Amino acid sequence: MTDTELKQRTKTFALRIMKLVDALPKTKSGHAIGAQIVRSGTSVGANYRASCRARSKAEFIAKIGVVEEEADECGFWLELIVEGGLLPASKVSALLQEAGELTAIMAASRISASRNR
Repeated sequence: MTDTELKQRTKTFALRIMKLVDALPKTKSGHAIGAQIVRSGTSVGANYRASCRARSKAEFIAKIGVVEEEADECGFWLELIVEGGLLPASKVSALLQEAGELTAIMAASRISASRNR
């Protein structure tokens, strides 16, 4: 997958997270989790773009590590949405899978970059 394709994939992920947040119930829990997941979900794309502009291998490794953390955090919030009964699993499962795939991609990229230092 090219940088351009991954930039688009992470942007699409952010847009899907934003739509999911709009579907959350207007409760204290819905607002609290919505605020958290919209930050981590949109951060995945923003920080991936920043990692593509890294000026050194060390900077790339650090930035891609942030992307990995944000994607994993997003997965956590998605799990809470389902387990807390805020939305049915059927509305969240595809996003949860995408969060897991993005986490794995970023982890593999970080590990590979670290080995090739």
